[in-house]
Amino acid sequence: MINLHQRYNHYLHTDKKHDRINEKVIGYGWTDDGEKLTGYYVLTETHKLFYNLKEQFQYMEVWPSG
Repeated sequence: MINLHQRYNHYLHTDKKHDRINEKVIGYGWTDDGEKLTGYYVLTETHKLFYNLKEQFQYMEVWPSG
């Protein structure tokens, strides 16, 4: 299982930016289908990036939306 805290927590306390989008990470969490985990997301200043459980990028959305 991916340890999101270990992987992304240091982004919250430093000026390090996400490699894919070059923005500060402001949060992260798990995604699910109502029964099991399907992946995770990473919130940056203006985007929400989605990954599967194999840590492969899936897609991104503009965030916050609205």
